[in-house]
Amino acid sequence: RLRPMLMEETYKMFGGKEKVIEPFMAAIEMIHTYSLIHDDLPCMDDDDLRRGKPTNHKIYGEATAVLAGDALLTAAFETALEQSSGVPSDRVVAAAACLAHAAGARGMVGGQSLDMAAEGRAVTRRDVEDLQKLKTGALLSAAAEMGCVIAGGGTDDRAAVRRYAQK
Repeated sequence: RLRPMLMEETYKMFGGKEKVIEPFMAAIEMIHTYSLIHDDLPCMDDDDLRRGKPTNHKIYGEATAVLAGDALLTAAFETALEQSSGVPSDRVVAAAACLAHAAGARGMVGGQSLDMAAEGRAVTRRDVEDLQKLKTGALLSAAAEMGCVIAGGGTDDRAAVRRYAQK
């Protein structure tokens, strides 16, 4: 639950005081959870346990696990967009776009693709760094940036937060 905490603290750092950040915190955690469900699937990392407990596909089957992940991804955007009252619409759109970018092919999904491509071959330190920058780092960076966006931080603030979070 590091991502929601990072988002909330960044939000507060830029003057946010209301609980309007909470739907966005829930949304990023939903996306992170969907990614774990899909990552554990036999066609990905094929893990039977996560944190010492049977994985979703081991309990409910592969099809249900895929659908659960898909549902969480969709529910993340529903939650952020439908429960964002009190946040100016331009900030909602910017935060949702940031989240979509971080979760997609140029973010977390792209990192998972690099991870799959690395199976069974020697990888360099740079390969691992690129993979982690996308697979793990993109959502971490988005969490901080979204906190800044929802609080009303400007373009320079967003860039500074993004640089911080990428480190």
